[in-house]
Amino acid sequence: MKKIFIVIFCIFTLNVNAIGKETTFTKELFDKAQSEGKVVIVSSWIKYCSSCASQMKVLKKAKNKGELSDIKFDNIEYFSFDVTNKEIADLFNVQYQTTLLIFKDNKEVYRSIGETTEDLIYEAIKASI
Repeated sequence: MKKIFIVIFCIFTLNVNAIGKETTFTKELFDKAQSEGKVVIVSSWIKYCSSCASQMKVLKKAKNKGELSDIKFDNIEYFSFDVTNKEIADLFNVQYQTTLLIFKDNKEVYRSIGETTEDLIYEAIKASI
């Protein structure tokens, strides 16, 4: 009986991590955001990746919260994509899930792999504004 609960727990955990992951990136929207002078954040994910889900949760919080202390997270555009989409992955030279990229003034100013710590992600965003 204990093994059944463990299996059910594992399946539930994997399904929870898959929820909410969708590709929101398009080249047209990315180019438009950059031409409007926005800071652009791009994150990669893959189905059933727990670190991807954690990173996306932090980014969603940053997007919804819109501020960190007295620093407002406005004029920022957030995109995400499935790292198995080779066209997008090749565009950014991304080979791993949970890759976080930040662009400002049409240049990549930040790149991390596997970063899920809220404070560090917020600091990277803050430094890019």
